Amino acid sequence: MQKSFFLNILIPEKTLYKGSAESITVPGEIGYLGILAEHAPLMTTLVPGKIVVRGEKDSNAVFHSKGKGFLEVLKNKVTVLLETIEEKSDPSY
Repeated sequence: MQKSFFLNILIPEKTLYKGSAESITVPGEIGYLGILAEHAPLMTTLVPGKIVVRGEKDSNAVFHSKGKGFLEVLKNKVTVLLETIEEKSDPSY
């Protein structure tokens, strides 16, 4: 059983995702980053691109960021702040 962490994905208008996740892949300035439970503390900027959240029980959510953003990892909690996003669900990923 894979460990999980608490994840918030926010844009100015609303919360896009709030809950447990097993992993998240985000577009960083120098390439894609993968975050798992118990990741070391991290703060980084994000660029436009595909964000993939693997939730519990193999549920997936895919978001397409259209602007810049930030990601913070601290004490098994991940927060993603984005300018704007297009939400897409892709169960085949």
